[in-house]
Parts: sequence; structure tokens; C-alpha cells
Amino acid sequence: MSSKTKIVVLHMKEVIYTAIFLLLAVVAIILLFVMFGGKESQDKTASSQASVTETQYTPGIYTASIELNGNSFDVQVTVDKDHINSIELINLSEVTTAMYPLMEPTLEDIASQIYTTQSTENITYSDDNKYTSMLLLEAVKSALTKAEAVDAEK
Repeated sequence: MSSKTKIVVLHMKEVIYTAIFLLLAVVAIILLFVMFGGKESQDKTASSQASVTETQYTPGIYTASIELNGNSFDVQVTVDKDHINSIELINLSEVTTAMYPLMEPTLEDIASQIYTTQSTENITYSDDNKYTSMLLLEAVKSALTKAEAVDAEK
């Protein structure tokens, strides 16, 4: 029975450095968890509360007028209690359609995004029809504000 004795020499400086790095790693992991892990549940709670209050509309049809070079037309938004059901252009003359051919396709694109998200936030549009999109989106927001304002009074 021969036993071979092994001697391990540890330098105290290396042990202290290793302990400090392990402690820093644990603190960093805890901070990352607190910063990013806990925030999601707070954001979900806040967004669900916000969506409950923001998506409540008085059912009806609301309009916002747009005037371009003396030609006026309306954006009509139809809502029920908690959904945006339709967005369309009304009183659009043939002259306006000929002068501004991007109006109808741009509104269809914006409306499909709004139907999907039920919100006017984070709507994307191309640079080709940027100003048309902004004009129509502001009109939709104006009509939805009318729906929310009526709801807030009740």
C-alpha cells in the first residue's frame, strides 16, 4: 500500500482574485435579471392596463376632414366598444383621386396595420408616400380621439 501524496500550492493572491471575479459575476447576473427580467412583467401589466383604457371606444362612426388644394374629403373610422372595425375615405371626388393617386392605397396599407394592432402606434410606411401616410394617420388619430373623448365623458 503505497500512497502518493500530492501537494497543491495555492497562492493567496490567486484565490482572492478568483473570489472577487466570482462575486462580480454573481452580482452582474443578478443585476441583469432584475433589470431585464422583472421589467417585462411590469411592462406587461402596465401595457395591459393601458390597452384596457385606451381601446375603449363609444361605438359609432367618427370622421376627420382633410383639405388639399381646395378639395376636401373625410376619413371615416367605425368603432365598436373595443375594436376599430373600418377605416375608409368618403366624399373623395374623382378630381382628388386623380390629383392624389396614392391616397386610397396608402390608407389601405395603414388601415390593415391598424386592424392588426388595434392601435395607431408604431405604424410603418415607405418613404415614397411618407407625407400622405402622415396626413392620413393624423386624420385617423383625430377621429379616434373623438371616439375616446365621448367615452371619457360617460
